[in-house]
Amino acid sequence: MNQNEMIGKRIREARQVRGLSQEQLGAKLGVSFQAVSTWETGRFIPDSEHLPELAKVLDLSLDALFAERDKEWTLKPVNYDAGHMFTFVKGRAQMLGLTQTLAVLGELKSAHGDQQRRSKYGFGTSYMVHPLTMACHALAMGLRDDDVLAACLAHDMVEDSDMRISDIPTGERVREAVRLISKNEIYPKGADWEDRYYEQIGKNPLACLVKCLDRVNNVAGMADAFSRDWMIRYTVETDRYYPALLDAVKKVPEWNDAWWLLRYQLMTMVEAFKRML
Repeated sequence: MNQNEMIGKRIREARQVRGLSQEQLGAKLGVSFQAVSTWETGRFIPDSEHLPELAKVLDLSLDALFAERDKEWTLKPVNYDAGHMFTFVKGRAQMLGLTQTLAVLGELKSAHGDQQRRSKYGFGTSYMVHPLTMACHALAMGLRDDDVLAACLAHDMVEDSDMRISDIPTGERVREAVRLISKNEIYPKGADWEDRYYEQIGKNPLACLVKCLDRVNNVAGMADAFSRDWMIRYTVETDRYYPALLDAVKKVPEWNDAWWLLRYQLMTMVEAFKRML
């Protein structure tokens, strides 16, 4: 396969992943579908004037488009099975006597049962996989605190369902952490809303811990679901705000081991994305 054919193959595959026909891609770029066809067959490559918009529409970097070598990856789902994780968390909560965690588990399906975790590669899974992954992650790091696990499971119930803070079947410590994390409770308004959002979270150690667990899970899976522009914005946001949240987690002695792992996981992934995006 020569270089033109390889570029054409990448254009075709990226177009198909995004569900665009040759006509639709051509319309977005102001060219005919015949022009798109000649690119995809390797007869010609796109003119330089079309490259920036082509990369934007197809969510590709120009480096990825013109790389000399192509790697045929076999893509696999990035999420684990929600049913297995639910059973695992429930079993641990019963064994440890975590009453709040069990109560929130009982609300999980009604809050998230019909929602699907997005994947731009066609993999589908229940949204419950996200809070359950966070709870499993916390347990794997040795966090057995009922407030921590309940807050992980409940952290986005208010954002993603018609539940209110008062509906969450926990104590006030968990409810307050969930309130701070829920963006619809701290209305995103004004140019500095994000600064104010993270400033409020930073004052609450439990909210900091849960938000860091949430971000590790989201950054780990963002290549499966996010556009390139969104991945860049997410990386910038993480780099800007999360060191302060991690510092707040570090100040809680019983969370020191979790802090180290979260910092390692989050910062190494962010640095890797900086180098690839």
